[in-house]
Amino acid sequence: MFKGEFNHTIDSKGRVIIPSKFRDELGEKFVLTRGMDRCLAIYPQSAWDILEQKLATLPLTSSADARNIVRFLVNGATDCELDKQGRILVPSTLREYAGLTKDVILAGTLSYIEVWDKKRWSTTHTFDDMDAITQSLRDSGINI
Repeated sequence: MFKGEFNHTIDSKGRVIIPSKFRDELGEKFVLTRGMDRCLAIYPQSAWDILEQKLATLPLTSSADARNIVRFLVNGATDCELDKQGRILVPSTLREYAGLTKDVILAGTLSYIEVWDKKRWSTTHTFDDMDAITQSLRDSGINI
């Protein structure tokens, strides 16, 4: 499981260091793709394989939503490996999607890692409304 929040920079070639705490969990090969809320998502290969299996069961011929979520996740996906410095290359299309500039946040979210532009992270995640969020979850039957 991935947990924690790390500040890093993305260099002019689009490379970002993966925190050493995350490297062992990721394994040798993993997948980088678009994430929700204009961030990127890094999945260990085993988690990506499970997600792909779920996506393969969607009714693509009868559901535009199913086709769109497959396009969103799979069309943007790229296989990754760490270089000798523990970095990955983030393709320009994914950098543009997430608005990644120089400073980035890598945040563990249990089964995958989110990669955020630091400015977007700080304005999107103020965590000021946690009482309302936990109440909404309780109303849905989820108690934290």
